[in-house]
Amino acid sequence: MSMSSLRIFCQDYPQRTIALVTPEHALIFYCSTDIVPNSQREPPRCLVEFSSLSSVDLKGYRALGNGYGTLGLVTLNEDVFLCVVTGSSKAATVRPGETILRIDNVDFFCLNRPDYDGLDYEAEYADEYNHATALGVEDREFDYPFLALKKLLSDGSFYYSRDFNLTDRLQDRAEKSAAFDIGTLDEDMLWNSYMISSLLLFRSHLPPPERARLDSSKILTCVIRGFANTLTIPASVPILPPAQTNLPSTLTIISRQASGRAGTRFNSRGIDDDGNVANFVETETILWMPSGITFSYVQVRGSVPIFWEQATGFLPGQQKIEITRSTEATQHAFNKHFDHLELEYGAVHVVNLLSGLKSGETELSTKFRSHIMRRLEQKEDVGNLSDHALLRTTEFDFHAETRGPLGYGASSQIRHEVMNSLQGFAYFLSEDSEYAATSGVGGPDSQQSSPIVLQQEGVFRTNCLDCLDRTNLVQTILSSMALELFLSQQGAALSTEVQMRHSTLWADNGDSLSKIYAGTGALKSSFTRHGKMSFAGALADARKTATRLYVNNFSDKARQKTIELLLGRLTNQVPVRLYDPLNDMVSQELSQRASEYSFARSIRVWAGTFNVNGSDLGPDVDLAPWLFPVLDQQGDEPTIFAVGFQEIVALSPQQIMSTDPTTRKVWENAVKSCLNSYSKSRDSGKYVLLRSGQLVGAALMVFVKEDVLKEIKNVEGSVKKTGLSGISGNKGGCAIRFEYSDTRICFVTAHLAAGFANYDDRNRDYETIESGLRFQKNRSIRDHDTIIWLGDFNYRIGLSNQNVRELLLRGDYQRLYDNDQLNLQMLGGRAFHFYSEGPVRFPPTYKYDIGRNEYDTSEKARVPAWCDRVLWKGSNLYQIYYNAADLRFSDHRPVCAKFICTINVIDESLKTQLRQALYDERQHGVHDALAKGIMQVDIIDREAIQAADITPALPPASSDNHKWWLDDGAPARSTMRPPANGFAVNMDRNSNPFSSNDESDWVRISGSSEWGTNMNSNTNTGQASPRSSECELLDESPTQPEAGNQQSIVAWKTQGSRKVTQDKTPPPIPRKPISLSSRGKSHDVKQRQTPLMRDEDIIRSESHLQTINNLSSLEDAESCSASRDSGLPSSSAHRHNGQQAQEYTNTGRDTNDLLGDIMDGSITWKPLL
Repeated sequence: MSMSSLRIFCQDYPQRTIALVTPEHALIFYCSTDIVPNSQREPPRCLVEFSSLSSVDLKGYRALGNGYGTLGLVTLNEDVFLCVVTGSSKAATVRPGETILRIDNVDFFCLNRPDYDGLDYEAEYADEYNHATALGVEDREFDYPFLALKKLLSDGSFYYSRDFNLTDRLQDRAEKSAAFDIGTLDEDMLWNSYMISSLLLFRSHLPPPERARLDSSKILTCVIRGFANTLTIPASVPILPPAQTNLPSTLTIISRQASGRAGTRFNSRGIDDDGNVANFVETETILWMPSGITFSYVQVRGSVPIFWEQATGFLPGQQKIEITRSTEATQHAFNKHFDHLELEYGAVHVVNLLSGLKSGETELSTKFRSHIMRRLEQKEDVGNLSDHALLRTTEFDFHAETRGPLGYGASSQIRHEVMNSLQGFAYFLSEDSEYAATSGVGGPDSQQSSPIVLQQEGVFRTNCLDCLDRTNLVQTILSSMALELFLSQQGAALSTEVQMRHSTLWADNGDSLSKIYAGTGALKSSFTRHGKMSFAGALADARKTATRLYVNNFSDKARQKTIELLLGRLTNQVPVRLYDPLNDMVSQELSQRASEYSFARSIRVWAGTFNVNGSDLGPDVDLAPWLFPVLDQQGDEPTIFAVGFQEIVALSPQQIMSTDPTTRKVWENAVKSCLNSYSKSRDSGKYVLLRSGQLVGAALMVFVKEDVLKEIKNVEGSVKKTGLSGISGNKGGCAIRFEYSDTRICFVTAHLAAGFANYDDRNRDYETIESGLRFQKNRSIRDHDTIIWLGDFNYRIGLSNQNVRELLLRGDYQRLYDNDQLNLQMLGGRAFHFYSEGPVRFPPTYKYDIGRNEYDTSEKARVPAWCDRVLWKGSNLYQIYYNAADLRFSDHRPVCAKFICTINVIDESLKTQLRQALYDERQHGVHDALAKGIMQVDIIDREAIQAADITPALPPASSDNHKWWLDDGAPARSTMRPPANGFAVNMDRNSNPFSSNDESDWVRISGSSEWGTNMNSNTNTGQASPRSSECELLDESPTQPEAGNQQSIVAWKTQGSRKVTQDKTPPPIPRKPISLSSRGKSHDVKQRQTPLMRDEDIIRSESHLQTINNLSSLEDAESCSASRDSGLPSSSAHRHNGQQAQEYTNTGRDTNDLLGDIMDGSITWKPLL
């Protein structure tokens, strides 16, 4: 265990703060709940401050522990966690001063709440896990969302270095500056790039002196995954005779697994559209000697670089291999992969160890050779004949070669086949006195350049099926050959002691890489370690095989999800963004100027479905009436064909439990032949199979024009069974998704439950497929811009057989469609929510007599129905065709639809250039928000970083903190002031502001001393109340009335209300909605009439409360008073005169009153919210 370099402190008040403190500096993290994003979909934001320790006040902080560096920030269940390395140990020493550390433990500290501080969650989780396992209950990882990540990062396969760039091989480091810059790390080999990216962005924005201090603090830690170990060779063991010293040498192996297509054995196979392959590992053998001589040799391994998958199974060697893309659709990714290898390493020699006897491996080898030949042919076409030497292949059937009496020892025969390339590739050799043991540590801090004697000019790329056991054994041989070549050229030989250490390191390397990818140590490691296969080694291999089966079937999916969580590749994963005003401003303006780096393009999409009823005659029939129902104009041919089939095999009990791809491939060839015959006749582009998928009898094939393959990426497929409660595949769905430029497209073909009345089962099947079908990275069908469903949905027409056939004779398709089950279920919101279907103007597609154009004439006489449908969803889709084709070899008729699809295309290079230009332009106008004090940043002043106005003639958009209509001291609400005293609002004026009339807005108030009497008489007679303009202003100096005089009480109370409010006239009290009235819930609505101002609101003093027998007259008086005060028409207050008013028996105040308490004789008014 190495000595910790930093301490972790925490403060909970006034806000949650975590500080990583070194002896000289502090990196402080804040996560404030006041920092609210623009929308709920925006990621949470944190604040980071880097400063010297002397300027940080740690008073009030408490210690959480010690650490060695941070791996970054991650969001888990809406909480933000800081990941800190809390345990590490020395793993390897490449040269003096270049140490590699292995991560033994990490801890996660929550930035936004202290709930996880100080909890012994490891012991608690272990107890719960043991208890749950005994009961057969799933473990409770949701209580501590970081436990899966903690377990992954602490499994001993992650390494980091404080001294040098661990992501680069020694040869690349020698060519670069000797200074270690964390910003120049290779992202392909970096495993915490997602978590630390925000901190690296923060670092890049620091001034150069601050950035150098942050680097020197070594708080930010970048890790690789793989293997690293060093074995010491004693000085007594001769290596190079002329360089005899009394100091030991070191032999080191470093394996770096790429993160581009990371994953577990059966969840990550083959290649992706960016050229990344599964289990790609760069392994470097380094020999350092005290004289300063350093030898390095690099080789790589990786999955067969084509698109293929393999399902898990319980029988070893019986897992079926499926190639998911055609040769044409794979070549672009294949070329990307080898372009990268040639650019990075020079010449490439492929060593293929796949078996020639196993059908799946033979198919992979055949495809591999085909792609290599196509690559060479393409280079010939462009005249790059000199590049032929950059790619060579060796086929070495490992199983066949080692089947004889020599066993695995026969694998050494590969030496003769690779010797020429080995000598041509050479190795890396440097003689650097700075790294000599006689000159002290020196090393990476020295600015002197390393004298490079020799460089490696090529690389061996070795693969088997898993790139584990066979690959590791052959790579051990290649590494030993390179070491022998170096020593022989130096006049020495590989000694037994060095060979033994070399074999031990490679055996450990194989075990470590196998645990990462397959969950167990490598097979054949006993032979690699000792040079022979013992009985104990054979038993160990059998045990590992059994363990792999268990891990691959039950644990790998969870491991895969954790890996994708670490790498930030889950679909709904939310990244952590640091509060950066400048970056926010640039991003906002960048989105407003999207038209400068993106554009829309229209393509045509064809989607069709055909239930072939198990017929084997279909592939021999011309499919043109279905695939090309109408002739398109030149250049208007569909770019994408999505072809769905159902019942391509008979759905027998034996068939529904497994999938046979033979029939599907026959249909693929038939469709492809028809498409390319048509395109050839019109001299247009060729169609290639992008991907196909199958679920027993349901098959989906996607064909695209060959010239658009470079714009398509992330092609994936998935299936979901719904038959027999998800056990059998006679019913279910098959989906293919991909990204065309920046538009996500998904096609789904489905065969839903049969039966006339089983529409509820069909609805459930749809919901099961829609919500349960998942692609990689947990993508669902809903996570796409364009979705098209096509298939035999089996929805029927809800009429009798006779009625349906009579309506068909009359051609009344609308009446039939009005009774269509799918139409009714969609209208009722019970299936295919928010999907659309084009007008159905063709006859029902089921059930026909085979070979005839007549509906079912058998004894069952099935009701004709539109079973076969095409539905779609997406704002970028426009349907232009929808019809059925007349192909009669099935009891169904095929259906097809054509769409115009708008594709969004983003030029990433232009976007990057524009972002950088905006950043440079704005950089001088924004100051560091942290300089103003962290508490001021909690209230985000977004206006300080407001981008340019959207429209030049209009003010900027409003926000939570700024409203343009309140600029220059404008009031928050409008006010009405009469032109002079004695005027009131004209209540007779037409209320429509858009109609013109000669009515005045204001009228002079006429005086009357009999206002109270008139009010009372009007109330008693039930006549209409007088207008507010006829009401008299109350005397400002009221006198207390005599007891028993009811009219005087009314007048006094009304006058009193004026006295209470004479200092400041309150705003009018709005009528409470009836639905919110607490008193109206138990009375009839017609009787629940609330005056504008209640008597208990007017009389607040206990001494003034008196019994009021006639409330209706009081209502009239109050209404007139309220009208006078507020300018509202009194007629509205007296609209219900003549009805018996509800008596107020409740003397308490309503909780929603706008009046506050009485203080010193005046009423406090509540603000209007």
